[in-house]
Amino acid sequence: MPAAKDLTLEEYRNLAELRRQIRRFLHFSESVAKEHGLEPQQHQLLLAVQGLPEGVRPTIREIAGRLFLQHHSTVELANRLESTGAIARESSPEDKREVWIRLTPRGRTLLHRLAVAHRTEMEKSGPELARALQSVLRHARRHAA
Repeated sequence: MPAAKDLTLEEYRNLAELRRQIRRFLHFSESVAKEHGLEPQQHQLLLAVQGLPEGVRPTIREIAGRLFLQHHSTVELANRLESTGAIARESSPEDKREVWIRLTPRGRTLLHRLAVAHRTEMEKSGPELARALQSVLRHARRHAA
């Protein structure tokens, strides 16, 4: 495979700006989760469970895959959230050996507050993030052609 052509200074700047915008949003997300008494990964677990596609079972394995975490790390996150009353575990209706995670009313309330804050932030910072992504993609399409 031939060596890839180096990027232009503009392409490096576009990538740097995209990374800055992503990190800016992640910083916001981490801060607002902490303000609501959650660790960022706990917020992500709540969102992953609530936002699963239809027909996807809310198992530890599924959530771990979506969060890019090891199974045991996801179990620990779930244990901490369960101890705060934000989630509950229940047996699958089809296979009693399989355990599903569900949000409790407290967990849904927490997630709702965080989701509203995130939506508001995306309304403010989303256009800059979208512009940065478009700049990177515009250059990527030129090199793919």
